Amino acid sequence: MPELPEVEAAAQTARRILAGRIVVAVSTHHPSQRRALPARDARRIAGRTVVRVERRAKHQHLVLDDGAIVAVHFRMNGDWELAGAASPLPPFARVVFTLADGRRLCLVDSRALCHVAYHPPGHPPQLALGPEPDALSPEILRHALARRTGAIKTTLLDQGVVAGLGNIYVAEALWRARLHPALRAGRLTDAQLRALTRGIRAAIADGFARQGRYRGGAEARPFKVYDREGLPCARCRTPVRRIAQAGRSTYFCPHCQGAPTGARYPSPFSSSTPLR
Repeated sequence: MPELPEVEAAAQTARRILAGRIVVAVSTHHPSQRRALPARDARRIAGRTVVRVERRAKHQHLVLDDGAIVAVHFRMNGDWELAGAASPLPPFARVVFTLADGRRLCLVDSRALCHVAYHPPGHPPQLALGPEPDALSPEILRHALARRTGAIKTTLLDQGVVAGLGNIYVAEALWRARLHPALRAGRLTDAQLRALTRGIRAAIADGFARQGRYRGGAEARPFKVYDREGLPCARCRTPVRRIAQAGRSTYFCPHCQGAPTGARYPSPFSSSTPLR
């Protein structure tokens, strides 16, 4: 799933192509998108100028000249792709925004899980989100975690705690903070909260610096622990381990991120059945 750095990179693409331009037509190309963005709403967007493109955590908002907002969420693997006026639509184009010069900005998604919705003027999307990493402090994090009894890894995936984090950057942040993913969220010490705040910011900064979307497979693994099961830890050379937490793969170094006393967690997955 694209996380905050990848969504910001995508939002920059949308800004470059859409900001200040009139959308002459919007078309949907899958039943799920037609349910979320029915024809009447697509017609309301047509003829409007996109004033700006905003990003809040993993959400993108196309702000129109009448104050309406087109809310876009990539979900698991959505992305933007530009198609020329004379070019065929890209495979898996789900929602297409056509400009006056014929170019089309296409929301592509092989799984068709992406979501686009129209919010009329005066009715912006209501998002229950926590602070983004650049606004995070140990004190804010302490307050957000105070009554949380779950594991820190799964707790940080809650967008109401820290907005924009996902499976990749939570694993990377915990590695930087030297915190085991099974630690109880509400029991972190002040020192651990400070380390985690630094770790979250550093992991996200690394994502912004890297640019481009991580898609796994044959490409080089650019992370410290994520998707590196069995490979040496970048810090101590201990083989990285993978366990299951809430149905997701969690990667960590068993030496740098020693297990808390009495911690119990599920057995590792088979490496032949990776989860993301």
